[in-house]
Amino acid sequence: MGDLYLYLAIGLIAAMYSSVGHGGASGYLAIWTLYGLAPEEMRSSALILNIIVSGIAFTNYYLAELPNLRKLMPFLLGSVPAAFLGALTQASTPLYRMLLGGVLIIAVLRLLLSIRNNQYQVRDIPFLPALLTGIGIGFLSGVIGIGGGILLSPLLIFMRWATIKESACLSAAFILVNSLSGFTGVLIGGLQVTGMMTISIVVAFAGGLLGSSLGSHFFPARVVKYTLVMVLLFASIKLLAF
Repeated sequence: MGDLYLYLAIGLIAAMYSSVGHGGASGYLAIWTLYGLAPEEMRSSALILNIIVSGIAFTNYYLAELPNLRKLMPFLLGSVPAAFLGALTQASTPLYRMLLGGVLIIAVLRLLLSIRNNQYQVRDIPFLPALLTGIGIGFLSGVIGIGGGILLSPLLIFMRWATIKESACLSAAFILVNSLSGFTGVLIGGLQVTGMMTISIVVAFAGGLLGSSLGSHFFPARVVKYTLVMVLLFASIKLLAF
């Protein structure tokens, strides 16, 4: 019965996260921490599910929004090598988790303050700040085992570099590429996954397909923003509590 609840939780996390263009790694890590999995297994397994769910989310959001993917280039130029190096790092992660959790709390508060402002003029993205931001997000993501979208999507909205739904699509693409980079680093260091991986992939795929379809085609921007707030809040509590 315990395994059934675990799989249901994974499917629900995949659905909620994918509805805002995220892969759900921080959620899977939280569930598996409670379940007692080894950290090495959790990081590799979370990246695999992240790749699957973010790929589905990107496909759905891209077909619905057709955003300008060139906006991602400076972020990816910094984040891809940084995520690879972060995944190779055998450093203690409590400090990184605390810092990331604190940043996400700030992001939640900022989003709540701007929750009514769903229409704004989109600005151009300056290359150097985006490159440096990508390096920071990428390295931190590689160390912890996430895709980095929980940091990128609120940043794109705060800075008015993308619309709400466009930020979901760009975040999904960012997570997909960085998760692949981080996964390559994990493969070099030695892949370890949970024995429950096959069923986890199936339920995450189903949840990701449902959530991203609703978020990209049916939910209005306000609902996407509220869901993003809940996702960030859940992720921040998870990072600070475990």
